[in-house]
Amino acid sequence: MATTGNTPGEKAFADLPGDAVRSFEAGFSGDAVLPADPEYERDRQIWNGMIDRYPAIIARCDGVADVVAAVSFAREQRLPLAIRGGGHNVAGTAICDGGLVVDLTPMHSVRVDSEARTVRVEGGATLGDVDRETQLFGLATALGVVSETGIAGLTLNGGYGHLSRQYGLSLDNLRSVDVVTADGTVHTASAERNEDLFWGLRGGGSLGVVTSFEFDLHEVGPEVYAFFAWFHADDAHAVMERYLEWTADAPREASILAFTAHVPDTEEFPEELWGEPAVAMLGSGHGDLEDAADGFRSIRESATPVADFSGPMDYVDLQSMLDEDYPDGLRYYWKSVYLTEITDDVIELMVRYNESAPSPLSTVDLWHLGDAVADVARDATAFWHRDKPYMLTVEANWEDPDDDDANVAWAREVIAEIQPLPVASGRYGNFPGLNEDPEKLRFGDNYERVIELQTTYDPEHLFSANGADAPRTGGE
Repeated sequence: MATTGNTPGEKAFADLPGDAVRSFEAGFSGDAVLPADPEYERDRQIWNGMIDRYPAIIARCDGVADVVAAVSFAREQRLPLAIRGGGHNVAGTAICDGGLVVDLTPMHSVRVDSEARTVRVEGGATLGDVDRETQLFGLATALGVVSETGIAGLTLNGGYGHLSRQYGLSLDNLRSVDVVTADGTVHTASAERNEDLFWGLRGGGSLGVVTSFEFDLHEVGPEVYAFFAWFHADDAHAVMERYLEWTADAPREASILAFTAHVPDTEEFPEELWGEPAVAMLGSGHGDLEDAADGFRSIRESATPVADFSGPMDYVDLQSMLDEDYPDGLRYYWKSVYLTEITDDVIELMVRYNESAPSPLSTVDLWHLGDAVADVARDATAFWHRDKPYMLTVEANWEDPDDDDANVAWAREVIAEIQPLPVASGRYGNFPGLNEDPEKLRFGDNYERVIELQTTYDPEHLFSANGADAPRTGGE
C-alpha cells in the first residue's frame, strides 16, 4: 500500500485497507485511477481552474455496475463521494478532497428514437453529444447554451437555454431516469415509477447517481435564426428599454439573453473599441427564419451596433458559439438571483458593475424566463422558482490565480447589492458560487419535502460533496 503523502488524496488512500482496495479494483470494469498513477493529475482536473482538489480514487465507470461498485465502496469505507458528469458545475462538485469520484465521462452514449421522439442519454454525455445525434433527425431537447456542458448537472439543477421559453427547463423534458442511490440500488424513476424520487431528482439536489436520462424531443432546426448584436455601453439604457418592451410579449419560440460585458480584443470587433464597456444581446428564433429576423428588429434598431453577427445558423453552431468563451482551466465564480421585475436600479447596477469588474472577461447577465417554465406548477417538481420572469447572473471569469479574491469579492458585491431589492429572491443551482448560500434559497417552499427525500435516500449524507443539505437524524 502507498505511503502517506502530502495531498488529501494520498493521505486518504493510504488509510484505506489494502484488501478492500484490491477487491474493489478486481470487480471494477473501468479504470480506477489512484494518486500514484500517471494519469491521476490529468483526471483530477475539472473545467473551473479555481478548483484544486485531490481525491483518493477516481473511478472512471464503464457502466451501471461500475457505478454501483463505486458507490458501495465509498459508503462502506466512509469516503466522501463526488459525481462527475461534464465537470462544469462552477462550485467544483465534480471533484472532492480525500474521497471517491464517480466519473461518468466514459459513459456518454446517445440513442435517438425518432419515431417516439425521445432520446436516451448516458450520464457522462455533454450537450454537444446530444445535439449532434438529435439534429440528424431535425430534433432537439431543451438544454443549455454551451455545448461542452454535461447534461447531468445541467438537467438535475434545472437547465435554462435557447428553448426554455418554448419547451421548458431541461428537467421538464425528462420522461424517466435510471439512478443509483446511496445504498447501491438501481432505480428507474418516472411519473409512473418511484414518483417521489422522480419529483426530487428534478431540481432537488443529490439523491443518487443518475446513469441515464430519457428526454422528449421537439422539431428544431437544423437551421434557426441567431440574434447576436453588441452595442456600446453608452446606449445601454436605450437598448435595455427596447429589450424589456420586447420581453413583454415575445413569442415563445424566441429568446434573448442580455448581458453587459467588454468588447473582446478580437478581429471580429473594431480595434478602436477593444476593451470598451458594452451591452450585448444573444438570442434565437426557432420558427420561420424571416419572421424571426423581423422579431428582433426593434432591438437592433434601438441603437447602432458596434458588431452584429445575426443571421441564419445551424442549431448545433448556435449551441456551441459560446464554447470558446468558457475554456477549460479558466477561473470561474458565478452567482444568481431571480427577479420579478427589471427596474432602473437593476439596469444601473448591471452597467456600473460591468465597468468596475476586475476582469474584462466577466459579465452581468439577464435571462428572460417564464412561459413554458412557468406553465408547470411550482410544487410539481423540486424546482421552485418557476414563476420568476427574469434571472440576473454574475459571471466572474478571469485567468490569474492572484486575482481570485478580487473577482470573487466583485461577484459577491453584485449579489449583495441586488438581493435587498423588493424584486429579488432565490438562487439557481447551476450558478451557485461555491455552494455557500443556504439551500432553502433554491428550494423555496419545496425545501421540507426535499430534505425528507434526502433523508430517505441518503441518510448517511454520502453525497455531501455535491452541495446537498444534511438529512435529518432520528431526533429531528
